[in-house]
Amino acid sequence: MSDAVRLNSTIYVGGLENAVNEKLLADAFLPFGQIINVTLPKPDLPSSKEPHRGFGYIEFEVAGDAKEAIDNMDQSEFFGRVIKVAAAKPQKDSNQGLGTKTAVWETEGWIAKHGGVSQEDRLATQQAQRAKAPGDPMVSLDTDIAGPHQE
Repeated sequence: MSDAVRLNSTIYVGGLENAVNEKLLADAFLPFGQIINVTLPKPDLPSSKEPHRGFGYIEFEVAGDAKEAIDNMDQSEFFGRVIKVAAAKPQKDSNQGLGTKTAVWETEGWIAKHGGVSQEDRLATQQAQRAKAPGDPMVSLDTDIAGPHQE
């Protein structure tokens, strides 16, 4: 099964109670079609007492069954909680987006694209330097206005 077909037949189920396990989740969604796989991601911290992170993924054999499950189970109550059921999104590359381990400017090509000074900015800076007349910087100060006035 290709990744695109697998993604279309996989649903996200969020808002799960801690008492829910893979078997209970599979039993709740079995009326919609043959289930290939149920996954409840574990917490990131090994010291966590939670059995899962409060969401899971269910992969159906047929993409139409996944759509049927979304249509019927989204915003329904499961173990005393209202659950969110939606199509699963593709997993992000760990080197992209928020939550990555590297700074955005360390990624290849970012500096070349965003870090350089544009040609327009370079020309404006050069023109400003040429237009600036060398001389006494105090010339433009008007001492008649700023000092004490004698009458």
